[in-house]
Amino acid sequence: MILLDYLRQFNTPSVLLRLTLAVLCGGLIGINREHKRRPAGFRTYMLVCLGAALTLILGQYQHLMLNTVWKSAQLEVGMTTDVTRFGAQVINGIGFLGTGTILITQQREVKGLTTAAGLWASACMGLAIGAGFYEGMLLGFLTIFLSIKVLPYVETFLLARSRNMNLYVEFTAIERMRDFVRTLKDRGIQIYDMEIDRRESSRKENTSSVVFYLHLPKYQSHTRLLADLSYSPDVRAIDEI
Repeated sequence: MILLDYLRQFNTPSVLLRLTLAVLCGGLIGINREHKRRPAGFRTYMLVCLGAALTLILGQYQHLMLNTVWKSAQLEVGMTTDVTRFGAQVINGIGFLGTGTILITQQREVKGLTTAAGLWASACMGLAIGAGFYEGMLLGFLTIFLSIKVLPYVETFLLARSRNMNLYVEFTAIERMRDFVRTLKDRGIQIYDMEIDRRESSRKENTSSVVFYLHLPKYQSHTRLLADLSYSPDVRAIDEI
């Protein structure tokens, strides 16, 4: 504990340790996103975490200097500083990176929310590292890593067994939707909502797409249903969203 107390102080070994931990923890989280080809990967997460840690270290440095070396100058100009404001600006500033990773696909599916949340959490972890809160940093790192590495498998398992399903379908012609709806009802599938979109593509072809919000009967497999419906001659493209 004596070593830990020493590393919480503002000194060269403590600063080196904090910046090293920021690079390692941010990089390890980013590697997983890199493997999944996400918009933000290894370098992005590493730099976000490192920048957040460095920002808080800078705040501590200024606070120390204003109470020692710069104290006389501070009294002359009457300047005061609050080191917690640096961390607040990091949280606000990370928003522009998160916004850049979120997009809505042609199938009206929102992507990038997990990446944006991961960047925000990585910045918060960097603040904890910069403050020397090593226990919080360790718990935060394990939780973030667990969320992006292990929990997707749990999420996939639960969604595959859910009785609710959102289906994006492109038809060869919107008039064909009636036969498709009849096919769904024959399978005992309940349609509780739908969104129809008609637009003209770049190839000057009329594209009609519908998002169906379905309630499946018990033991109906999502994968099997998607495969069976894809063979319909009326369907140009189909995907679960």
